[in-house]
Amino acid sequence: MAEASRLTESFRLYDEYYHDELHWWTDPFRLYQGVPPSALVSEGESERVGINREFPVTKHGDRRSDVQVDEATVLVLSTPEDTRADALNCGEALSTVLLECTMVGLATCTLTHITELAKSRAVIQELTGSRAFPQLLIRVGNAPALEETPAPTPRRPSSEIMQIRR
Repeated sequence: MAEASRLTESFRLYDEYYHDELHWWTDPFRLYQGVPPSALVSEGESERVGINREFPVTKHGDRRSDVQVDEATVLVLSTPEDTRADALNCGEALSTVLLECTMVGLATCTLTHITELAKSRAVIQELTGSRAFPQLLIRVGNAPALEETPAPTPRRPSSEIMQIRR
């Protein structure tokens, strides 16, 4: 999986639109949208996870330095083909998995960058021994304890993201 992640990142190295979008979400931080700097991982944390997306790292110290190895289990959600119905069914399955994991106290991280390109999907198919279409991956595990609880990340007002028409 780490190979598929690195392969994806190498193909995206000169993809200006891809990097612009990552930076739009992470820098500069706006009070009502995006990822606050406190939620970004440090360089040390980023290096300990082999299949993460290459987000900009934060300048704060190396948190969780006692965790030397990523012990998450990786789940692959695949569909028979890549149709709209398959994507919808995968989204429904993802929702169920995330809710179930949350209910039993597991941390999750959905990964889609690894399934965005055909060559990376082929690596996943080879690893799983399946010809099914890999839609996304989910890292599942126990989150290490935090020294202090971080502030909640900001949310947009519901009125900006939802409309009710009658």
